[in-house]
Amino acid sequence: MLSRPSQQSPACRAKLAHTAAREDEELWLTLGKAQAWLDFFFYTMPLRRKVRPSSASGKLETSTLSSILNELRDSTAATEPLSRRAQTSLGGPRLQAASPVSRSSLSGKAQEEAARFPEWLMKEFIKGQQRSHSIGLMENISESERLHRVSPARSPWKGKIEQQITLDQLQKLHAAFQDLEINGCKYLDIENFKHTVKKCMGSHNVNDEQIETLFMKIDYPATGRIQWNDFCTYIHLEYTGQERSCVRLKGSTFSLPATIQEISHGEPVVSICSLSNSTLITAREDGTISFWSTQLNPKRSKMVFAKTSQKSKWLMDFAIMTPYNKLILGTGDRELQLYEISNFEPYLQINGLEAIPLHVDYCYTNPDECMILYGDDQGCVNILLLQSVGELLRTWNKLPKMEHLPHVSLEHAALSPNVTYIRWKVHGDWVSQLSYYDSMKAIISASSHEPTALVIGCVVGATNIEQQMKEIKEHGKDWKAKKWQANLGAPSSRAEGDQIVFRVHKGVKTFALSKKSNLIVTGGMDRIIRMWNPYMPGRPTGMLRGHMSPVFYVYISEEDNKIFSMSTDNMVKIWDIEDQSCLFTASSKNNGIKGEVSACHYISSTRSLCVATDTLAVLHLRLSSTPDPNMVKSHKEPVLCCKYNKVFRHVVSCSESSEVKVWDFENGKQLFEFGDAHGGSAITCLTFDSSGRRLITGGRDGCLKIWNYNNGHCLHTLKREDRHEEICDCTYVEVNRNKYVIGVGWDRKINMFYDSVDNFHHLQKPQAYWLDDISRGHKEDILCIAQCPPTLLATSSYDGEIIVWNMISGHICRKFHTAILTFSVCAQTEDASVTQVLFLKTRVAKYESATSSLISNGPQGYVHFWTLFSEDPLVASFTPSREKSLISSIAVTVDDSYLYAADEDGYVYVHNIKEYALQDPEQEAPKYVNHWRAHINRILSLEVIDEDSILLSSSVDRTVRLWSLSGEYIGTFGQEEPWDIFTPTSWKHPMVPYEILIDPQSMPNHPVLGGESSGLQITDKDEATQDTENRNPKFPEVINEDMKEEIKRPFSTQAPSRRLKHEQLRLLKRPVSHGKPNTYHTINYYEIDSFPGDCKKPDLSILGTDIFSAHYQVAAEPKAHSLSEL
Repeated sequence: MLSRPSQQSPACRAKLAHTAAREDEELWLTLGKAQAWLDFFFYTMPLRRKVRPSSASGKLETSTLSSILNELRDSTAATEPLSRRAQTSLGGPRLQAASPVSRSSLSGKAQEEAARFPEWLMKEFIKGQQRSHSIGLMENISESERLHRVSPARSPWKGKIEQQITLDQLQKLHAAFQDLEINGCKYLDIENFKHTVKKCMGSHNVNDEQIETLFMKIDYPATGRIQWNDFCTYIHLEYTGQERSCVRLKGSTFSLPATIQEISHGEPVVSICSLSNSTLITAREDGTISFWSTQLNPKRSKMVFAKTSQKSKWLMDFAIMTPYNKLILGTGDRELQLYEISNFEPYLQINGLEAIPLHVDYCYTNPDECMILYGDDQGCVNILLLQSVGELLRTWNKLPKMEHLPHVSLEHAALSPNVTYIRWKVHGDWVSQLSYYDSMKAIISASSHEPTALVIGCVVGATNIEQQMKEIKEHGKDWKAKKWQANLGAPSSRAEGDQIVFRVHKGVKTFALSKKSNLIVTGGMDRIIRMWNPYMPGRPTGMLRGHMSPVFYVYISEEDNKIFSMSTDNMVKIWDIEDQSCLFTASSKNNGIKGEVSACHYISSTRSLCVATDTLAVLHLRLSSTPDPNMVKSHKEPVLCCKYNKVFRHVVSCSESSEVKVWDFENGKQLFEFGDAHGGSAITCLTFDSSGRRLITGGRDGCLKIWNYNNGHCLHTLKREDRHEEICDCTYVEVNRNKYVIGVGWDRKINMFYDSVDNFHHLQKPQAYWLDDISRGHKEDILCIAQCPPTLLATSSYDGEIIVWNMISGHICRKFHTAILTFSVCAQTEDASVTQVLFLKTRVAKYESATSSLISNGPQGYVHFWTLFSEDPLVASFTPSREKSLISSIAVTVDDSYLYAADEDGYVYVHNIKEYALQDPEQEAPKYVNHWRAHINRILSLEVIDEDSILLSSSVDRTVRLWSLSGEYIGTFGQEEPWDIFTPTSWKHPMVPYEILIDPQSMPNHPVLGGESSGLQITDKDEATQDTENRNPKFPEVINEDMKEEIKRPFSTQAPSRRLKHEQLRLLKRPVSHGKPNTYHTINYYEIDSFPGDCKKPDLSILGTDIFSAHYQVAAEPKAHSLSEL
């Protein structure tokens, strides 16, 4: 048993104090590693709760930070430690909770160690000591760290620092930047930035590679220095882009414009409901009930109110009694009328209500039991609980008629033993909406009265034992009168525990409940949509702002986890429940809905929103097709261009829908995306600047745009003022230390835009055109551009012309014309365009006249080799595609040894061109190496990544893929399983993309598949010989003996099929059975001839009986006889 501290001896207390001081000192020295380990678990372990990306533009609170200028100067020459892989801690004794210590209480060694930290870091350590840690065996962690040293590229910390920064660390960075600015250091270079980030975030949390990557993203102009404003701007824009990206990924939209159906002029539609078969039912104020199909085609309509000389009735609301095929109508004459749904015939009315029923609802509670409830203009909720409903309605239907309807007063109805009438005083104003939810066994009602804007209440109230005992004693004393007085007297108020009251500014006009999400959504006059927990009325859990007019209707779609809302100005919005963000907005101008909205209804079965104004309109939710798990798509639209960025090791792809996606090259994961880059116009080309930090895109809108693509910020827009033709290709060049962006396209000119860091104008105009470009330039649309530093530039056009330019002087060096071979049948209509040109840069540098140094594609599937310094420019031509398809993209390795050509069928062909077309003109094709099918459609981008021996391809089939240079399939960007580019076992190889596997064009050429030979005649042939035979089949000469033999054969109009040959061969090889022969052994096989005539069913009426029935009866009689004997 432990003794009290007061009972311990002085020597014992001194020993304990000495031990505690030593433990405190050891804890101080190891606390840095412990804190880093805690940060590792905190920042790397996935959280169960998804967190919204927050903006960095919030208010930053400064904290005390000692000067770190001296530390920055010292750190410039200091070497950084190697990155270490984080290891799981080994089991061991727990660290005891440390008592608070001051800096003065440390030993000399500990004080020297602590003197190197800033004051704010000291405070963090001291605060950390006041917490109880449970990290085991720090010495085991440090020992295991020495055993695992990895390269920075493969470090587990590889990722985005900006995704790890907390608000506290951001405040420390702000204080550090402020301290540097006070001491005259307004800018930070990369070394000082690394030291500052490590001091503020901990050297164990980040590595140099991460910090350098972040610095380059912020310093997109490549000036080598950044400010605090640059840092905050980048963080803010990246989080904004991430939020927009999430919205696009969850993209839910309505198909615009809405489907509009004109309705006859008359009273407004007051309510819309739908049946189980999605048939719409609309009710107008004058009593006109109409049925509509989901395409708004009218089915039937009738005015149910009889025309009399008295004043007209007004319909307030209606509900559907689904099990009983009835409509319940609430009228302005304080009546509830029931009509048959099938023929609109009147069935019953309950009159003499206490107030006007503004909103009616119905619920089927139990077999032959239901509930009719309505909210009135006095703020009361009225409930009719009916039992033995079928018998009760039939009894009331036999009562005397009044105005062509059997009627019963509410007073007499409440006296029935099968009827319970309850009336609650709930609101201080009339009821704006009312619904009963069987999942909660509660009624939710809304009103414009602020103190009681929304009320969730019970149906019958809590049990009162004393009141029940009193009623039992007085049961025989005029119980009917007392029941009537109790029910139809002054409305009762619910007990405080029987209802939940929500106070909302300006009241509630509409609401919706989702029991699955435990969520109530309200909307009203203040234009704010509030999200509530049904059991916490104190404050909303979320507020959605965006409507410019009062909210008229809200609905929660549990299937899509979305909120649909509509305001009185006919604006429709879709909100995401999880992120509480607006996903879609359609104004009246966009959705085509005009007039004053009077009713709304969401049809969950068809996922469409029906709106009633002067017309009927239906907005159909645009549903994304369920993706095939085997079909992986990188984009939703065709991919028109993609390129590899070697600085960040990213792959950037652009689609026809003006969407830009950034992928991690090493694992295939999507890092970032932004849309509407060119205002919805397709992006046709892209390139990077010389630093690799900025992206240049060209689109069909005639604009070139410069981006910081890591956060989606558009830096500059380059375009002509007079013309806006499509940009087909672009490149980034450097001439005489001046940098330019060059774009070509349908304007048939070379547009050069000067690129300068000091240029702050967002819109820029092109430089003056070259004189040769004006007088001797292209006469058709320019489709492609390629550069060969430092001076050469090549362009190709739609008419097959290739021009080589001198970028320094602007003069034309050479002109080439691709000719169309005359033996072609369609030579005059053949497409002569050249869409790809490529310099062989290693050959250009040699300046040899006979050596080909330019490659281009051409018509009829040819690839041409051109020389720049010879009189006869065309050195060689060949067709890589075996089907002579047009070559759509070409690429070469860095040493110009291998040519990769892709055609419009999705095939990639590899040829060895190292010794090809060096001297004399070539008549043969270069050495064939390999070919495979990479896509099922035209390949538009092909790039060789030499440093990793990888081939990048993209196609209009909406995929971007990686391949090894030998054709091994690595993966498709966008697939669920990531790959490791350095680990071939993580690649998809030997698999191939599923769509290629099932595509008929991927089937190899084989004589058996073509029906040219049987399976017994298959022999291994040389591949070249086999291709020749398939392309040019040799038909044998027909002689008289062959004709006679053919005549002797059995009549058959077709040759035997492969399936029949296979069956015959299989039966011939079957072993002989010596047992009793089976019936099918004697079956002969015959070819089925196609009969052109019609085969009609015979008329069996002349027989007087059905053959099948007669046969069935005969076969059934013996069975019945045998059963009777048993």
